Amino acid sequence: MAFIRKKRREQQLQLYSKERFSLLLLNLEEYYFEQHTANHIQNKGGHHERKIRGSLKICSKSVIFEPDAMSQPIIKIPLRDCIKIGKHEENGSSRHFTKAKSGAISLLFSQVYFIKEHNIVAPYKIERGTMEYVFELDVSGKVEDVVETLLQLHRASCLDKLGDQTAMITAILQSRLARTSFDKNRFQSVSEKLHMECQAEMVTPLVTNPGHVCITDTNLYFQPLNGHPKPVVQITLQDVRRIYKRRHGLMPLGLEVFCTEDDLCSDIYLKFYEPQDRDDLYFYIATYLEHHVAERTAESYTLQWQRGHLSNYQYLLHLNNLADRSCNDLSQYPVFPWIINDYCSAELDLSNPGTFRDLSRPVGALNKERLERLLSRYQEMPEPKFMYGSHYSSPGYVLFYLVRIAPEYMLCLQNGRFDNADRMFNSIAETWKNCLDGATDFKELIPEFYGDDVSFLVNSLKLDLGKRQGGQMVDDVELPPWARSPEDFLQKSKEALESGYVSEHLHEWIDLIFGYKQKGTDAVGAHNVFHPLTYEGGVDLNSIEDPDEKVAMLTQILEFGQTPKQLFVTPHPRRITPKCKSFSQTCGHNAPLVDSPVSPGEESFEDLTEESKTLAWNNITKLQLHERYKIHKEAVTGIAVSGNGSSVFTTSQDSTLKMFSKESKMLQRSISFSNMALSSCLLLPGDATVISSSWDNNVYFYSIAFGRRQDTLMGHDDAVSKICWHDNRLYSASWDSTVKVWSGVPAETTCPKRHRFDMLAELEHDVSVDTISLNAAGTMLVSGTREGTVSIWDLTTATILHQIPCHSGTIRDAAFSPDSRHVLSTGADGCLNVIDVQTGMLISSMTSDEPQRCFIWDGNSVLSGSQSGELLVWDLLGGKLSERIQGHAGAVTCIWMNEQCSSIITGGEDRQIMFWKLQY
Repeated sequence: MAFIRKKRREQQLQLYSKERFSLLLLNLEEYYFEQHTANHIQNKGGHHERKIRGSLKICSKSVIFEPDAMSQPIIKIPLRDCIKIGKHEENGSSRHFTKAKSGAISLLFSQVYFIKEHNIVAPYKIERGTMEYVFELDVSGKVEDVVETLLQLHRASCLDKLGDQTAMITAILQSRLARTSFDKNRFQSVSEKLHMECQAEMVTPLVTNPGHVCITDTNLYFQPLNGHPKPVVQITLQDVRRIYKRRHGLMPLGLEVFCTEDDLCSDIYLKFYEPQDRDDLYFYIATYLEHHVAERTAESYTLQWQRGHLSNYQYLLHLNNLADRSCNDLSQYPVFPWIINDYCSAELDLSNPGTFRDLSRPVGALNKERLERLLSRYQEMPEPKFMYGSHYSSPGYVLFYLVRIAPEYMLCLQNGRFDNADRMFNSIAETWKNCLDGATDFKELIPEFYGDDVSFLVNSLKLDLGKRQGGQMVDDVELPPWARSPEDFLQKSKEALESGYVSEHLHEWIDLIFGYKQKGTDAVGAHNVFHPLTYEGGVDLNSIEDPDEKVAMLTQILEFGQTPKQLFVTPHPRRITPKCKSFSQTCGHNAPLVDSPVSPGEESFEDLTEESKTLAWNNITKLQLHERYKIHKEAVTGIAVSGNGSSVFTTSQDSTLKMFSKESKMLQRSISFSNMALSSCLLLPGDATVISSSWDNNVYFYSIAFGRRQDTLMGHDDAVSKICWHDNRLYSASWDSTVKVWSGVPAETTCPKRHRFDMLAELEHDVSVDTISLNAAGTMLVSGTREGTVSIWDLTTATILHQIPCHSGTIRDAAFSPDSRHVLSTGADGCLNVIDVQTGMLISSMTSDEPQRCFIWDGNSVLSGSQSGELLVWDLLGGKLSERIQGHAGAVTCIWMNEQCSSIITGGEDRQIMFWKLQY
């Protein structure tokens, strides 16, 4: 997983530099400035004088000596513990803060740490008492400068206030950066053109490393001020696939660059000193890359996830990434949910809902008795109130899980110590029980629990992590009885995450962590309220003038953990889950459906029908023009086709209804109801009656058998823009800002008598309604208005479910997906918007360079008719335009597809109707 790959990458860098030293040996918020080849002189001037060869590292809060010999420990001397710093005198004495000529440096101090003796990662050994160490530099001419630097850093370390210490060290750092610049000799080519250079810090977990950022026309470079872990980090711009702006230390200063599509582990994470530098670099990379895809929104992934094109695991990775979670920032490490509730059984039953954790509740609310205690305290608490005194994700919790693969990080975070053996990550079941029962333990999981690498569960490094009270040594993590091995545990955890139960309920957890239940009254109602400092915007660091208070506040926030950036402000849509025999991962795209009660013949016919539709849409880009006919004098506005496909009825702005014979290729009838445009038409079941809507405010019924107008419905005060029919009910949309529902007569009647219509409901809008459509069951209606609002109505109660202002101009067309889960709308603004019907959330939006006037779709792909006359094929899940097909000489104004999805007819402003066939 992410952290493990990051760790291995750092190990490779250490192999490159052949160092045991790493920035993790520094304190948090400490900088490594420079190094000097030197000897550590033991017993200087004595009979047993000994020289240990190595490297002396000058850091902002300590001096570190790394011996070349692996058997010797690394020495770390905190500057705040130094009593005297000076140049060693040849007679063996040293003067306090002396500046006399000498080839060696003397440090008199009260405390020293010994680290990685024999290159073994273990808790630091501490020696206390007054001691003097002498270090002899290879270049004696540098001694004076080194001593001067140490004296300056020593003064900073000894300041009483932490804010003053930070300010002085920052000033020293900025001075060093100002005196240096990027070494242009490091360019990959002499022909590279420099576009921008600025100062920044490279961020890795628990560590930041200052240096210079440089971007050319082909590469992004970072040169560390200290040359560690290598002189230059270089990224080829052509390799960049994603870039994200990040919050770092609650400030908009971070930028993360990825050279992969889906990996959570980035190639470089930079923290800038000025937001403008960050924004300028982001803009340059984004505009330079021809293949660069702009930062995708969370909603853009939701449709892919709902339709099964992203797994639960992949979707959570994307949400974490978009919510500023990064494996480079342990205070914002990716967060994953506890899924399984059963760590005691011998077998894991993924078909039993009781096996799973309640995903609608935060961890702190899973235990009813504990929750009651927390709520009682919450009620008595003064403002600002919070329910939980610790967070579900923090650096300490991340390293709690990863100590076996990242022990040096734990030692860095905890001042050279591992945690108490009984508080370590010893057992999955124990950890889950403590999360349920512990007074202050509310942690969730990390992505590694659903990955492929078992390293974090196994003590493969043979670390001495201590002895528990019962006498047993801390070793591998104890697994639940149903896991035969660490590999089996991860496999079953992955199956649980992708199970049907989790797929049906994961949106509830997303609401808590990334969604509308993260903040406000909804968070209170969900018992999901954490300390105010953990939320984005919970504190304005720039408003804090006292430097001590600012540093303390930032430290507290970073160590406590941060709530993810809020991605959704409305309820998250459910996933569309197949009905499978079990909830296990075997219930995938290729899993068999539950046995149907219908006969084998019927089941086979249905399967073949669905297969033919799928095949047709998979080949929709191979659409070819078969025939074309100009039968109207103005733009075609509607198309209806008889059940056997022989007769095609069309309406036009020339005020006529035409009947065209597909077999004889002849115009058979032309009917005019008034001198105003007709806007749409439909055939009633039985193919006996055609209904047309008109701009003269009326709806006309034409009897095919009797060849005459059968009835006229005068139901609106302005033009009727669109009509629909379902189950003997007529739905009419009008520019008078209404959609009306009318009761009709049985559609099969051939009686020439006039229909009697009763208005059953009136769906009121604020402005003109330009289009409507029904779902397959006739229980919902979607309407689109002139001002760009999509409304979804429940027809059983004639009430509005959602109102979404998602277009900047007139909505041209809107329709439900075949499964009624989504609505697609197109507008004069060129946007294609997908809305989740259950929640009303806009979950996908694509933009074309011209309006799309009409469309048909299967829920995944769209065939739209454009203003220019082309037919465009869109891949909604891939977020791209797949094909352009030449068609009409003017805008495509209407489109029809048969039930088998094999035949398509379009009408246009060029007065033509075109017949299309799929060739495959």
